[in-house]
Order: sequence, then C-alpha cells, then structure tokens
Amino acid sequence: MRLRNIKGSKEAIQSSRWVIQEPQRWKGCWNEVFGTGHPLHIEVGMGKGRFLMDMAAAHPEIDYVGIEMYDSVLLRAVQKADDREEILENFRFIRMDARELTDVFAMGEVDRIYLNFSDPWPKDRHAKRRLTSQEFLARYKKILMPGTRVEFKTDNRELFEFSLEEIREAGWILEASTFDLHQEKELSRGNIMTEYEEKFSSMGNPICKLITYYRD
Repeated sequence: MRLRNIKGSKEAIQSSRWVIQEPQRWKGCWNEVFGTGHPLHIEVGMGKGRFLMDMAAAHPEIDYVGIEMYDSVLLRAVQKADDREEILENFRFIRMDARELTDVFAMGEVDRIYLNFSDPWPKDRHAKRRLTSQEFLARYKKILMPGTRVEFKTDNRELFEFSLEEIREAGWILEASTFDLHQEKELSRGNIMTEYEEKFSSMGNPICKLITYYRD
C-alpha cells in the first residue's frame, strides 16, 4: 500500500542533503560523489530506507545509493536519515523511476544491486514492470560489473518463482536460493532486515531470497 501524497514532500526532497538532484550528470563518475573509490551498491525500490542505512552503517567500506520513485516514501527515508544519531556519509538517495537506471549509471559502474520486497505487479499484463523481469535484468546487465551480484528478497512466493524462471530464461547464473531464508544458516549470515522483512517474518511468513549474476 503506497503512502498518500504528503504536502511539501517534493520541496523537502529537493532541499535534502541526502538526495542527489539531477543524478544523470553523475553517470560514469559516481566515485566523485563520495570521493572514496569504494565499491558502489544500489538498492532499487528502497522504500523508507532502513535497509540501505543499516547496510551503510555495517559496511563503511562500501558506498550505497537508494532509488525510490515515490516522493512521500522517499520523504520518510530523508526524515530517518536526518534523525539518525550516527552521521554516515556513505549513502545517498535518488528520486527516480528504475526504468531510467541506464541514464544514471554507466556500464560496469555498479558492484551490487539489492531488490527487497519489490512490488509484485500481480497482473500478467504488468509482468514487465516487475524488478526481476527479463526487461529489468537487461538493464542491470548494462550497469553491473560482470560477475557481480543481484540479491532479491520477498515474501511473495509467486513472484519468487517468476523471478527464478526469468533468471533462467535470461541466461543468468543462480548462485543461491531459498524459500525460507531465516532457516538457512549460511544465506542468513549477516542478514540485515527491511521493515517488511521484520513484519512478515514476525507473522510467520517465510522469506525467499536469491542471489544471481551474469557472465560476459
């Protein structure tokens, strides 16, 4: 369920230090944004940003960019970032449609992509909008370094099964997968939960996860 539009959200996003404005101008030079030379990981559809910020805190040797297309959702992430006691400089947000990824990141510029509890778009006619569809896998291939990973978590088994099939048909390599992440010792090692993951797992819903990559 999407948040309703919040008055002033667009203005707050435009003035936030955490949000990259006109991200297209950084294509091919994202290292200049952070000035670290660290690997760049992105989360597509980051929601309220908890996962991304927790990852940034746990891994200061990595730079993170979170992508969200809804102003009112991104506003919540901005507010969370402002409220953090620990000041981190290795994450930033972008307000954009994920279909524009190749306009913002250059070939091989991204070292990992996270997809967490993405919109399942349950109607068949909307299958191309799913973030694990072959259409999106093709976009990821244009910005990822060969051999680097896409990690996907969901509680929606139908979406997960669809994703496994799309990966197979696209010729990507499935490194690991599980239909019950929290029962898999190795895959759950170091797992950082999203708000949805915490909510659904507390209700007894198993969490599915896969890790995939492509080779040239």
